[in-house]
Amino acid sequence: MEKARIIQRYGAAVVIMAFDEEGQAAETDRKFAICERSYNILVSQVNFNPNDIIFDPNILTIATGMEEHANYRIFIECCSMIKENLPGAHISGRISNISFSFRGMEVVREAMHCVFLFHAIKAGLNMGIVNAGALPLYTDIQKKLLNLCEDLLWNRDPDDTEKMLLLAQKLDKGDKK
Repeated sequence: MEKARIIQRYGAAVVIMAFDEEGQAAETDRKFAICERSYNILVSQVNFNPNDIIFDPNILTIATGMEEHANYRIFIECCSMIKENLPGAHISGRISNISFSFRGMEVVREAMHCVFLFHAIKAGLNMGIVNAGALPLYTDIQKKLLNLCEDLLWNRDPDDTEKMLLLAQKLDKGDKK
C-alpha cells in the first residue's frame, strides 16, 4: 500500500501481475483471486482510481509439456472475470510469451499471437506487448496453421504440439507474406 500511495502521488498507473506470496498463479480462480485482492486493497484502502489499475494475469507459454500451461482458456476466462467483476480495471499481457516454445519459427509464432489476440480481446484484453506490424490478419492465416493454433490454444488434442512442430518444419520464410 505504501508503494501504491507513492505511485498515486505521481499520477501513474499500476501494473499488477498475478503473483502473490505463493508465487505465480497458473489457474483461473487463483489468477482472479490475486487480481481481486489487489483491486480491493487499491480501491478501498488506497483510494486508487480503478482506471489506473492494469492487471497482467500472466500469459504462459503453451506447448511446453507442462499441464498448467496447456490450456489458455485459463487466461481468457480470467480476462472475462476481471472485466465483469473489477470495474474500470484494464488488462495487459506480453503476447510473445505464448509462443516461446516455437522460437525461430516466426510464421507459427505470429499466427499464434494473432489467434490468441483474436480470443483474448473478445474476453477483455485491453493492451498487450506485441510487434503489431508482424501480425497477420486472422482471416489470412493458412487454414491448417489456423486450426492447429486454435487447437493448441484450447488444448483440444495432446498431440497438437507434435503436429505443430511438423507443420512448422514445412513452413519456411517464403511462406510469410
